[in-house]
Amino acid sequence: MNAVPSPSPPSFAHTLHRHGLALPRTQLEILQVNVGKLCDLACHHCHVEAGPRRTEIMQAATVERLLELLAGAPGVHTVDLTGGAPELNPHFRTLVRGARALGKSVIDRCNLTVLFRPGQEDTAEFLAGQGVKVVASLPCYSKANVEKQRGRHVFDPSLRALHRLNDLGYGCEGSPLELDLVYNPLGASLPPPQAALEATYRRELGEHFGIVFNRLFTITNMPIKRFLHLLEREGRYERYMQVLLDAFNPQAALHVMCRNLLSVSWDGELYDCDFNQALELPLGGGRRRSLWDITALAEVERGPIAFADHCYGCTAGAGSSCGGSLT
Repeated sequence: MNAVPSPSPPSFAHTLHRHGLALPRTQLEILQVNVGKLCDLACHHCHVEAGPRRTEIMQAATVERLLELLAGAPGVHTVDLTGGAPELNPHFRTLVRGARALGKSVIDRCNLTVLFRPGQEDTAEFLAGQGVKVVASLPCYSKANVEKQRGRHVFDPSLRALHRLNDLGYGCEGSPLELDLVYNPLGASLPPPQAALEATYRRELGEHFGIVFNRLFTITNMPIKRFLHLLEREGRYERYMQVLLDAFNPQAALHVMCRNLLSVSWDGELYDCDFNQALELPLGGGRRRSLWDITALAEVERGPIAFADHCYGCTAGAGSSCGGSLT
């Protein structure tokens, strides 16, 4: 007898409609820039499938255009730099200096190990000198768990990098230099409550390694790209999607990051978020647009957002964003 196939979960758009939710864009506040897919690591959960062999990299002309538009965007207070490893882009420092000169806060999403790569010997000092906020990936305080997700020989240099940042004042009481850590679950489950896990991180890293930090962000693994392939290989995709659907939180949906954030890819194309960028879903679900197709960043405000079923990852439980939990 043939098994009856499991029903497909309702689309994300249907779920929003059922809850009476309309989620247009609001005022643009955050510009998230993927400066390239080159990375010294190839983590299992990486939604952009970054790695040492990737060649996509933001060019100088794109950086120049981005800064030109940013100069005319007083409402944008934060430039969030991601990758790959952002620091490996040869124009990374130009972009950082330019954004800081415009009075913008700058976030560097750092994998920590990159700080010991050739050519990066003074990167930590550069970040501190520019007052850049560091958001560092550390999926666990356990060596075994970190290296299961990020690869062998990653945990020890990650701790050395955190000590180096602490020595510069990052994460230290009374210092303006902010150091936040990022936790991703090891598998197909939702992250635990952020506040409780932060307390555990603070205790474990402090007592065992003498490391301090400001905040911990918990981020749900998105069912796309490298993590999607893992789910499919293990036959857990449908189960994981059901976990996300069952945990849908309307309050988290109201605060999804794509409402006040614009994502810019390494080639200057525009997207609603970094996840849509990875899937090449154009801004608002319309025609493809780039930095050269607009005259001001404010043009994207109040427009529609392209949603798809991976958006359940941002709205499950306490919600998930590049800044951690949403509720």
